[in-house]
Amino acid sequence: MLTKLKETVQSWIEAEARMAQRAGLTPNQVSALGVVFGVASGLAYWLTGLSLGDLSAYRMYLLLAVLLLLASGFCDALDGTLARLYGKTGLCDQFWGLLALIGSLLTSYARAKSEAAEVPMETVGIVERAERLLIVSAASLLSLVWTEALGLSVILLALATNFTVLQRAIYFVRKARSKSNG
Repeated sequence: MLTKLKETVQSWIEAEARMAQRAGLTPNQVSALGVVFGVASGLAYWLTGLSLGDLSAYRMYLLLAVLLLLASGFCDALDGTLARLYGKTGLCDQFWGLLALIGSLLTSYARAKSEAAEVPMETVGIVERAERLLIVSAASLLSLVWTEALGLSVILLALATNFTVLQRAIYFVRKARSKSNG
């Protein structure tokens, strides 16, 4: 059943990409729009957290956050299909890009959840936010003279961020056990 659904969604995305191409949209423009939606979704989730005392505002911000997140995901799917229509490839392999994104999100999520449980996570893991920014910045500059640098940095981020999540999970479990035993 999921295979049929995947085929349906892919054909729908391809039709949307053809319309976007006829409208003159480029893959980079769609990617930029996706980033804007993603940032707006993050802001809406933040506002959701601030609205815990007001159920009506909480629901509104949560719905907005989900819709913006879905719009960002749609743009992410659309830009890849649009790039194939234009005969352009992305900066990295989709698998590694997705794995790097998941690792980056989970790294921050693990810290937030751990600190909410009063287990500090600062300095735990090999790539925190600052290291991730430095890796991407350095690779971006390096890609001016070596075009493969960005793609390789995404693979590095995919591996390092997910390893960091594992480090943080292990650290949390150890600290939580010692708290319960102490």
